Amino acid sequence: QVQLVESGGGLVQAGGSLKLSCVVSGRIFRINAMGWYRQAPGKQRELVATFSVGGNTNYADSVKGRFTISGDSAKNTVYLQMNSLKPEDTAVYYCLMGQHDGINYWGKGTQVAVSS
Repeated sequence: QVQLVESGGGLVQAGGSLKLSCVVSGRIFRINAMGWYRQAPGKQRELVATFSVGGNTNYADSVKGRFTISGDSAKNTVYLQMNSLKPEDTAVYYCLMGQHDGINYWGKGTQVAVSS
């Protein structure tokens, strides 16, 4: 069974930084892409950043220049470095792993709160 466990969330003041981690474990098939999504209260889940095995990265316009997605294949871990945080970044952040067979797995999320 595949599991994704996020960590690193918390409360930070505007302008601060956080680094989220997502550890993947279990019987992993070929990974096609990994990414971070977020969901604020009353809003739909939205893409934050993704990267494919081929090396392509994609960021939401709202986080470009502030957030960086990266991965460590040896540790089966994907990271999201978040700098210059804003109150509107407040949300639950979810890790996604997309396998080559089309199956996607989600973590349970980690809360990020940014105070003004």
